[in-house]
Amino acid sequence: MEKINVLRSLSALAHEMRLDIFRHLVKAGPQGAAAGDIALALDVRANTLSNNLTILSAAGLVRSAREGRSIRYFAEMEGMRALLSYLMEDCCGGQAERCAPILAEIVCGC
Repeated sequence: MEKINVLRSLSALAHEMRLDIFRHLVKAGPQGAAAGDIALALDVRANTLSNNLTILSAAGLVRSAREGRSIRYFAEMEGMRALLSYLMEDCCGGQAERCAPILAEIVCGC
């Protein structure tokens, strides 16, 4: 992962609402959550939610799929794994392979 992408991801998560959205989608698991359901669960207006989802999507942390008239969102766990891999690549005195099992657990097919 390039540094600019890391900064984009960290910046996206460094906002209370976006962090709540991402965590909500992680909890939703592989089935994700419809935009309306996210708005209700987090008590946020649709346009505010849409703006924040756009930022998370641009950062590679959220993906979407259209379902008729609504859009379902999913946590992009591969994006989070890439971010954590970058942050941990020099862990354990430069022996990043020691962290590989932990990072492999993050990819849960969400």
